[in-house]
Amino acid sequence: MLKRIIPLCIASAMTMAIPVHAEEDKFIWLEDVEGAKPMEWVKQQNTLSATHIKAYPGFDKLVANSLDILNDKARIPYATRIGDYLYNFWKDETHERGIYRRTTLVEYAKAEPNWETVLDIDALGKAEDVNWVFKGIECQYPQNERCFVSLSRGGADAAEVREFNLTAKAFVDSTQQPFVLAEAKSRLSWIDKDTVFVGTDFGDALSMTDSGYPSVVKLWKRGTPLSAAKLVFRGDKTSVAVSGYVMFDDETPLNIVTESLTFYTAKHYVYQDEKLVSLPIPEDADLKGYFKGQLYLELKSDLVTKNGTFKQGAIVYTPVDKLIEQKPVFSELVSPTEHASISQVAFSQNAIFVTWLDDVKSKLVRYMQNDKGEWQSKPVPFEANGTLSVFDVERDSDDFFVNYTSFLEPASLYRLNGASLKTDKIKAMPQQFGADKFVTKQYFVKSKDGTKVPYFVVMAKDIKLDSSNPTLLYGYGGFEVSRLPAYSATIGKNWLEQGGVYVLANIRGGGEYGPAWHQAALKQNRHKAYEDFEAIAEDLIARKITSSKHLGIQGGSNGGLLMGAAFTRRPELYNAVVCQVPLLDMKRYNKLLAGASWMGEYGNPDIEAEWAYIKTYSPYHNLKKGISYPKVFFTTSTRDDRVHPAHARKMVAKMEDMGIDVLYFENIEGGHAGAADNTQAAELSSMVYAYLMQQLR
Repeated sequence: MLKRIIPLCIASAMTMAIPVHAEEDKFIWLEDVEGAKPMEWVKQQNTLSATHIKAYPGFDKLVANSLDILNDKARIPYATRIGDYLYNFWKDETHERGIYRRTTLVEYAKAEPNWETVLDIDALGKAEDVNWVFKGIECQYPQNERCFVSLSRGGADAAEVREFNLTAKAFVDSTQQPFVLAEAKSRLSWIDKDTVFVGTDFGDALSMTDSGYPSVVKLWKRGTPLSAAKLVFRGDKTSVAVSGYVMFDDETPLNIVTESLTFYTAKHYVYQDEKLVSLPIPEDADLKGYFKGQLYLELKSDLVTKNGTFKQGAIVYTPVDKLIEQKPVFSELVSPTEHASISQVAFSQNAIFVTWLDDVKSKLVRYMQNDKGEWQSKPVPFEANGTLSVFDVERDSDDFFVNYTSFLEPASLYRLNGASLKTDKIKAMPQQFGADKFVTKQYFVKSKDGTKVPYFVVMAKDIKLDSSNPTLLYGYGGFEVSRLPAYSATIGKNWLEQGGVYVLANIRGGGEYGPAWHQAALKQNRHKAYEDFEAIAEDLIARKITSSKHLGIQGGSNGGLLMGAAFTRRPELYNAVVCQVPLLDMKRYNKLLAGASWMGEYGNPDIEAEWAYIKTYSPYHNLKKGISYPKVFFTTSTRDDRVHPAHARKMVAKMEDMGIDVLYFENIEGGHAGAADNTQAAELSSMVYAYLMQQLR
């Protein structure tokens, strides 16, 4: 994981509404994730819902389309440079769990590169009889030979960590005393080839936070037992997490220890000479990079200093040695504007590249200092109507990859020369649906408090504005996560080409306009995100793009909470709701799995004053008898150890107890992502589109 008010109903139904405020939760038994009784309930629900949805006449075709897209060998094999090679993780019909493979930059530029397999997850799982899901790799910089491979059973966040030798393409033999961690939500980071920062479940009550993440950082030496690791820092159990890691300026390391107090605030320390030095920086600032002796921060609130006031959302920097001396001297790199926010900051060998969002459309700018230390900016030429992503930026080069995409343009991968700013297109996805028949438009609508909220609509060029178009409105609105234009062949093939309209909402709570956009919907202001979403739905109807009868909505995780709030606040506004891996019981969310880590977003329901506003939108507590709700489709995963599957389970059980028609499907694998392989992903995706067709046509 490295992110409202009283339900509004039509007047005639309001008089019939009977709120349910049971003090005891009679469905709490469904919180026993793998208990026999809950799992029997899950299997029955799965059978009923799958039978209903798969009866849609075009279901098999939807699955075939999805699998063709997910397994398409023409898709871009995104790669990360480690040493002299480019590494890629690849799944297809032959490698359902995936292979980690490598090639050279010269080979990579070819239409069909010659790949060398480094680690085969399917073969590993078969040999060990474990359903492994690859969760990532971290290599020791700058040598890049020894790495940590994280493996998860069924896709959960908790993972086993093993040391891997990239040169030998094998796990490190026990005779070489490898670093290995048992399954847990661990933090493991290289200091040098024989020393690591480690945080994990050490078997005592104080080693993990209430949120389920490490509360300690220890120094672990090769060849010594984990129990002998030396304590570096112990945080509070009520904090979200504690971690130790290394930032690099070229090859100069800076050992950092961070205690995340909440999801959005943290204390940072430098660890040197076996001592911790507290860094005097704002607790709500994000560390962005270590570059030419300076530490760069993104401000989440205004910073007042002797040098002046730096604006919320700005990127500022100060010499590291001054920070350690407790005498920071801040300067500004860039600052946001009313319409433009900072999406990404990347540090190459000699420059800083900032990806901006200008009314939710990307632009990329290079910043370099001249001989006088003055910053000079130069835009990188790209189309202005899509989304740019910078990656594989390394400190020993100014060349890196840039990805460009939009709703109707498949992703193109460019190699950017950071000095000349010339770009070479080296990969491009083929069109996988008839995108030339569609058009994208951006609209703005005023929310309840007058704030202008943007949204994108993808629709047929010859659309009839007669209120009859099946329309899917997708939203998230939380944790400062921006939802940006991107090409989805699955949406194109299985929704747009079937006569659907796709809408992306950029509501408050997200990061589309920087920290202020996010903070506008925190805690007691959560309702503003929901009002934004409702305003977009109403605007779609006013424009006659669709009507309530033909309007469906979709969201997952925090977006699942948005869905729950949407249909309990305004049940008459939608006719289909896809609610995926959701939070729904906001009274107990902080007691379920990682829920305590999100109290900075929603508030603490155990504090009466905060529960007073949380309960006004908690979907589980706002279901009412006598209301006609749309038939909601809930999906979750048994192996989701981030958002507890009981949120969806209990909501469904409560709705059925009230006589409300509902659909539910719980994938036994998949974790918070919902699916563990392409076959599962295709099946789940197709169930969503089949359900939408059943409801909205």
